Amino acid sequence: MGNGAKASMKRDRNQKDAKVAKSQTKSTTKAPACVTSTLRDLILDWALRANILAMYSLLEHASNKHKKGSAECFPGVSA
Repeated sequence: MGNGAKASMKRDRNQKDAKVAKSQTKSTTKAPACVTSTLRDLILDWALRANILAMYSLLEHASNKHKKGSAECFPGVSA
C-alpha cells in the first residue's frame, strides 16, 4: 500500500468523523428577537456613547494631525 492509498483512507476516515459546521448567523436569524425595553434602552445608550466617542476621535484627529477642522478632513461626516 502506497502513501497515496494511506492518505485516501485517512481522508475517508476523517470525513466520517467530521462534525458538520453550524453557522451562527443562520441560528441567530431563526431565533426569536425578544428584546425588553430596558435592554433596548441600554443598547441605544451604548450606541449613542460609541457614536459620540467616534466623533470625538475624528475631531481630535483632524485638529492634531492636520490642523484643519473636521468638515475639511471628513466632508461626509456631520459633527
